[in-house]
Amino acid sequence: MTADITLLQGDITTIAADAIVNAANSSLLGGGGVDGAIHRRGGPAILEECREIRRTRFPDGMPAGDAVATTAGRLPARWVIHTVGPVWSAREDRSAVLESAYRRSLEVAAELGAASVVFPAISAGVYGWPAESAAEIAVDTVRSSPFDGAVTFALFSAEMLDHFRAAVVAQNRNRGGNPAG
Repeated sequence: MTADITLLQGDITTIAADAIVNAANSSLLGGGGVDGAIHRRGGPAILEECREIRRTRFPDGMPAGDAVATTAGRLPARWVIHTVGPVWSAREDRSAVLESAYRRSLEVAAELGAASVVFPAISAGVYGWPAESAAEIAVDTVRSSPFDGAVTFALFSAEMLDHFRAAVVAQNRNRGGNPAG
């Protein structure tokens, strides 16, 4: 069984789910983009737990490709799963690290007992990952994961949504499924 994937354009901080994935930086202390929005909307309880995780588990910062969970604070979710995606590099293939960010997030979701997870397009913002490649890696990794809950990709632009739709169609075609997604 594979995850049921839903795609939508929208603000990840407004979508109800068991877990919302934060495209965090290694400090886990907030930042710009999705990370900043999640910390602002979720409130200080998220930052408090992130500080404790930094103090006890990752004093030098969480490595790219890993994931941890905190409360969701005031978000419409039970948990926030923080993952650090890689910065895009034309000289070094970091695809395995991006795959790991999705895979580890789903492993953490399963450990928590989450039945629904909402992802942003990890690394496809300020970290510069090309949209088409980011979408392909995200969809392929989620579909190959043993996680069997509902997965939603909340994408920040119509263009990113189009890349994810194309990745779902291509993946369905490759698996012999319904090309419409």
